[in-house]
Amino acid sequence: MNAIALIPARLESSRLPRKMLADLGGKPLIVRTLEAVRRASCFDEVIVVTDSTEILEAVQDHGGSAVLSSPDHCSGSDRLAEALQSLSLSNRYDVVVNVQGDEPLVPASALDGLVALFQDPAVQVASACCPWPENESAHNPDRVKVVLDAQDLALYFSRAAIPVQRSDSDRPAERFLHAGLYAYRPARLLEFTRLQPAPSEESEKLEQLRFLHYGIPIHMLRLLEPLPSGVDNPDDLERVRAFYGSPNSLR
Repeated sequence: MNAIALIPARLESSRLPRKMLADLGGKPLIVRTLEAVRRASCFDEVIVVTDSTEILEAVQDHGGSAVLSSPDHCSGSDRLAEALQSLSLSNRYDVVVNVQGDEPLVPASALDGLVALFQDPAVQVASACCPWPENESAHNPDRVKVVLDAQDLALYFSRAAIPVQRSDSDRPAERFLHAGLYAYRPARLLEFTRLQPAPSEESEKLEQLRFLHYGIPIHMLRLLEPLPSGVDNPDDLERVRAFYGSPNSLR
């Protein structure tokens, strides 16, 4: 089974502009993410897909592969679909994995486990989750929850505290934290970008709900613990810099 990792990377970000070029121990954040993904044993190829020549050059300067995409995409999935088509990758790979460019601490074991799900030909789309962390409020809308069925298929994703814990229930709610990793059969990724956005997707601002709306199951890999958080804001950047022992600077 052949698998490719595609890493979407935009230069501008509303909460932390130019974060992909932030210095982490002498290398840009996007390069650190590329290195983390390469540690997984499941990939035949890893490519950064970006709208920026600066990011393209930074990746290539560190020996990585990168391609330019249109700056007008609404989502990372659309950016990856463009790369699939422009590079004629659909017929070369059985699985495409989407790893966000701001995830420099993503563990190789999670990526290997996600790709392994596709040994089952019935799996078309997959993602990952873990048990809800103890002592963490379920009412944080930035922490996406997912409810699973008995076969570990996603029933629904939400920013709300699902499932609801009724005050008269003796059984604790079985709540899972969604980990933002996605894997697809190439045809399913291309199909996704042709489908109209779902009402639930537009309400929750969660594009994975488009799959569920159109009856495409998402198989969930259960992780034992949460993935390290990505870099969404300045506090996240300082936390990851502490890991790398980086100077406090942005390129």
